[in-house]
Order: sequence, then structure tokens, then C-alpha cells
Amino acid sequence: MEFFKTIWNDFYACFIKYDSYNLYLKGLRNTLIIAIGACVLGLLIGIIVTCIRVAPKNNVVVKACDWIARLYVTVIRGTPVVLQLFICYFVLLTSLRSEKVFNLSDTAGIYVAIITFGVNSGAYMAEILRGGINAVDYGQMEAGRSLGMSWIRTFFLVVLPQALKSAIPTMFNEFITLVKETSVAGYVGITDLTKIQSFITTYSMKLYMPLFIIAAIYLVVVLLLQQLQRLIDRRLKKSDRN
Repeated sequence: MEFFKTIWNDFYACFIKYDSYNLYLKGLRNTLIIAIGACVLGLLIGIIVTCIRVAPKNNVVVKACDWIARLYVTVIRGTPVVLQLFICYFVLLTSLRSEKVFNLSDTAGIYVAIITFGVNSGAYMAEILRGGINAVDYGQMEAGRSLGMSWIRTFFLVVLPQALKSAIPTMFNEFITLVKETSVAGYVGITDLTKIQSFITTYSMKLYMPLFIIAAIYLVVVLLLQQLQRLIDRRLKKSDRN
């Protein structure tokens, strides 16, 4: 009985006392903002990179862009995301952290994190989309071209929609991974969900309970996203049958 009393007292000190739950909500909000913003940016980058990778190599410009796209994917996928965050935050995007640009440094940090994780996610999105395009029958492209459509129109109106549909489950997995990867944003002082632990520990003098609470919040968020993913999968399968 004493054990459960201790657990409750620790939970009260770390979650309820001093309205500490507001800090967790702030961290969760920032985490979701970073994850959603990075996912949207990553999808846009992924589509652009995929278009370059699958485009006909008819001239030097396209070949050069294809080489740059390949280099981008190789470098981003071959280096740790936390290292990319450090480089972007302390080297490449220092102007965004200036208070002359943003009144709130935390807001500036969120923008830097969205760009960093978006660029990182873009490399993986590009490979996911490229796999989806390869799964589309090449006869779709030939049918569009035989009707007089240009390569670009056939790609965007015929091939890409089918590729996106087949790649949605994998892209959703990438988003779930992205939500968890944003936990390293606290390393550069961004007040995400994981960073909240240091604040709570400072005034509550409890080390383990904030970690368990944050882990539980991440778990609930991921379970909800997985449930949403299952719902989308069922809708996609139903539309395929119809």
C-alpha cells in the first residue's frame, strides 16, 4: 500500500501540483506542430525529388538535378537526425534564432526544427514515393502518352495519384516515426514534450516520474495515430473493391 501511495504522491507532484499538466500540454503542442509541419514540408520535398528521380534524362540540366537529388537522399539518410539538427540550428539557420526576426526564441526554434525534420523526412518520403511509382504499371504512363498528354501531365494526373494512394500507409508510418524523432528537439533548447522533463524535475525533485508520464503521453499519441492509420487502410481497401 505504501508503494502505491508513493507513486500517487510522485504523480501529484509532477503532473497536478502547480498546474504542471499545462507544461506537458505545451510540450505536446510543440511536438505535434513540429511533426505536422515537418511532415508537410517533407512530403513537398519528397514529391519534388521523386519527380526529378523518375523524369526522363533528356538533357544535362535534368541529369545534374538527378545527381543532386541522389546526393541529397544519400547524405540525409546516411547521417543522424540529431547531427542534422545541430548543424541547422547552430550553423545554417542561425538567423531564424535571432530575436530580431522572432520575438520568441522558442518560436524561432520551432521553425528551425520544422525545417530540419522536414528536410530529413523529405529524403525518406522521396524513397517511399519512388517505390509507390514503381508499383504503378508502366502501361499507365504509356496510355497517357498515347492520348497526347505530355510526360508532366501524365505523371501528375495519372501516375502520381495512384502512387500516393499506394504509399499512404508507409507515409503514415513515417509520420509516426517523425513524431518520436522530434524528441531530440530539446537538445537545442526547444520546449518539446521531452524537454519538459527537465523543467518538471527541477522544481519537483523527481527524476523518474516525469519520464514515465512523458513516455505514457507518447504511447497514447502513437496508439491514436495507429488507430487512425487502420481506419485509413480500411477506407483505401474499401475504395479499391468499389
